[in-house]
Amino acid sequence: MGITEVDKGIVRIEQAGTNCYLVTRGEAPYFIDAGLPRTRELAEQALREAGYGWGDVSDVILTHAHFDHLGFAAHAAKAGACVWAHVGDHRIAAHPYRYRPGRPRLLYPLLHPGSVPILTRMVAAGALRVEGVESVESLHPCVEGLPAGLRVVTTPGHTDGHCVLELPDADAVFTGDALVTLDPYTGREGPRIVARAGTKDACWALKSLDRIAATGARTVLPGHGEPWLNGVDSAVASARTAGVA
Repeated sequence: MGITEVDKGIVRIEQAGTNCYLVTRGEAPYFIDAGLPRTRELAEQALREAGYGWGDVSDVILTHAHFDHLGFAAHAAKAGACVWAHVGDHRIAAHPYRYRPGRPRLLYPLLHPGSVPILTRMVAAGALRVEGVESVESLHPCVEGLPAGLRVVTTPGHTDGHCVLELPDADAVFTGDALVTLDPYTGREGPRIVARAGTKDACWALKSLDRIAATGARTVLPGHGEPWLNGVDSAVASARTAGVA
């Protein structure tokens, strides 16, 4: 758990193996994803250390709307931030627990005991009490109104509306759960796709790796696990080798 600067004006906020990012490279601060409910305390600290408060936050841009990336989005919206998600994820943004993964989740802790400490920490951080967001702006590659320099790439599979967010001037791509370095459902580390317990369509998720690779980014900033600094091509190659649990 903690706050780490990964590049100038980009701060990683990590709790229970789940990341969100505060970006302060433009006119106003914004968040990529919103972690878990208790992540709000760390987000407030990161804002304060950067000289900001919640009222300064312009946007919360969701790579996808699963409960573990939606944690403080409702709070930010009430403070005036615009919350963005692809239309394919608007329903789960409003109702965070109404979605069906590609495979039932209940067996995963038995098959993959390494997931138990991670999932336990997620519950302690508020994973079972995430507030939905009803008013969400539609995120897509041609959308206007996002912070300057941010590019949207649709990467369906983990969810119907999953998107990765490219920041070319930082040579970085925020990959959400389309490409992670820690799978919370298995406890496995290294670049990979999240297990079917959390991924709706594994076939589409594998196809979307091509779009992630096409960004050519040097730095991969995932929704779970450590940043990958060895280039997106090597991360995608490793994810293909790892397959999907």
